[in-house]
Amino acid sequence: MDPPPPWRRHSPEFDSLLVAGPRLGPLKQAHARLVVAGHGGSLPLVTKLATLAVTAAAKACADLSALRTGMAVHAHSVLLGFGSDRFVQTALVVLYSKCGQLPVARKLFDAIRDRSVVAWNAMISGYEQNGLAERAIEVYREMQVAQVVPDSATFVATLSACAQAGALDLGREVERRIVSDQMDVSVFLGSALVNMYARCGLVSKARGWFDRLQERNVVTWTSMIAGYGMHGHGREAIKLFHLMRREGPTPNDVTFVAVLAACAHAGLVNEGRNAFDSMKRVYGLVPRAEHYCSMVDMYGRAGLLDDAMQFIRDSIPEEPGPEVWTAMLGACKMHKNFNLGVEVAERLIALEPENPSHRVLLSNIYALSGKMNHVEKVRNVMIKRRLKKQIGYSLIELGGTSHLFRMGEKSHQQTREIYRYLEELIHRISDAGYVPETDSVLHELEEEEREVALRYHSEKLAVAYGLMMSSGSTAPIRVIKNLRICGDCHLAIKFMSSVESREIIVRDTHRFHHFKDGKCSCLEYW
Repeated sequence: MDPPPPWRRHSPEFDSLLVAGPRLGPLKQAHARLVVAGHGGSLPLVTKLATLAVTAAAKACADLSALRTGMAVHAHSVLLGFGSDRFVQTALVVLYSKCGQLPVARKLFDAIRDRSVVAWNAMISGYEQNGLAERAIEVYREMQVAQVVPDSATFVATLSACAQAGALDLGREVERRIVSDQMDVSVFLGSALVNMYARCGLVSKARGWFDRLQERNVVTWTSMIAGYGMHGHGREAIKLFHLMRREGPTPNDVTFVAVLAACAHAGLVNEGRNAFDSMKRVYGLVPRAEHYCSMVDMYGRAGLLDDAMQFIRDSIPEEPGPEVWTAMLGACKMHKNFNLGVEVAERLIALEPENPSHRVLLSNIYALSGKMNHVEKVRNVMIKRRLKKQIGYSLIELGGTSHLFRMGEKSHQQTREIYRYLEELIHRISDAGYVPETDSVLHELEEEEREVALRYHSEKLAVAYGLMMSSGSTAPIRVIKNLRICGDCHLAIKFMSSVESREIIVRDTHRFHHFKDGKCSCLEYW
């Protein structure tokens, strides 16, 4: 059979768009098909497309994350003379942002001469959705300097960036703007406010906005449930979940991730079991890796290691992924089950041999069990493979400016004052009964060296800086940690909250810790 003529040939992207057709609006379908048909060889057909058609096609590709096809649309727009059209450029910013090509998106954004609020929103959202919250906030600040009037979508994206970065001051500024402008708080804007306050440590403010909203969707409910869970308020999370089942929208799979995580962080094993059962039995949802991981985490944190292993064997239909075994390994370390921990760590290393965190955990388990020769073997393998553990850092925001600290940080302009203040603080909490937990650091160091290494962890530096710069204030100190807070820092900050009579709030990679009067809200359940 002879091959079809060029104007009848379809590219793979064309076929993929046909399959995805129901997900696109009729106009987007038509234009996307025309563009991709042109990509297959019929350039004259594409020349008939107007600016609107190219814009719609680019947006369709963005919705599908069809980068290759979108690049073809971009090329055609340039060939047809639409490359400098601001509507086309804005659509292309959205396309490249959604496909993770942020340098290209930013270059296009910078080339737009008269940027509309839509273009600014696209760039802010692009950075936020790709995990670059600080860059998103920078663009919002640039937008303010350019005196472009923000809209609801601007605030949704900016609040999401604030939630991610823990930028409470800016989040409050946005809230004040919303209130002063008497802006209509849609379900999307309301959900963003709930999420921002929950992730910035003010769960009561999050609940206040939740209760004020006239309309709540599944995202709103899930954000509030997740907020309670992050702060260790498991009972409140379950109570709200039951209210959602009675009066709210149908829970989705993300809702159940939030519920199970809340149960894990509060030791609510029976409630977690019931939620997992209802997920399948009542709502017909198929559990994903996140749900299995949360269940293993819940059993493990509660010390039910046998139940966790039985759940892995009996309830996970396929070979468990690394996230499940990571949760199991953390539980083994927490409850000092070293034999099982070694077995689990070896499974993890087989699954992800280049992930250094697994070997670090295995090394710690060997060290805690006194097998120093095994510690040395693990470290030698890491050196040979050039595997390095993730570098921890802590952020503290003061006066709208974020200050980043790493262990032993000495680049801050007030380093000398910070270290002096921290030394004095360590002496004060030592007098109050603090004894360093030296198991939290590398085990080949001598005892005295371990204490010095612990003293300059990023969390301690950030807290010391916050206390030093806010002397006389009663406002809480807020710190964000990119990793799990170590045992010694957790202990030291409890003492700091007591001797300084200040609440200190730390958000680590797992949850919030509210330190007050020498106690932590996690009740040692972290």
